[in-house]
Amino acid sequence: MAQSNSSNNLVVPRANAALEQLKYEVAQELGISIPQDGYQGNMTSYENGSIGGYITKRLVTLAEQQLAGQFSGQ
Repeated sequence: MAQSNSSNNLVVPRANAALEQLKYEVAQELGISIPQDGYQGNMTSYENGSIGGYITKRLVTLAEQQLAGQFSGQ
């Protein structure tokens, strides 16, 4: 896996592996191939944006479900 040059800092650093796994799952669902070396520089902006958008959508859905579970138990 390639080293990320992103300036984004994770709030929970231990979540990095789960986010990487999610990236590959979403890409597979969308029919987008991420190169084995992890370098995404040759991918289109549309492909990278689609992956990021679906990851965000899934994370928001998970957070909503967790919040609904917290508040329904009170």
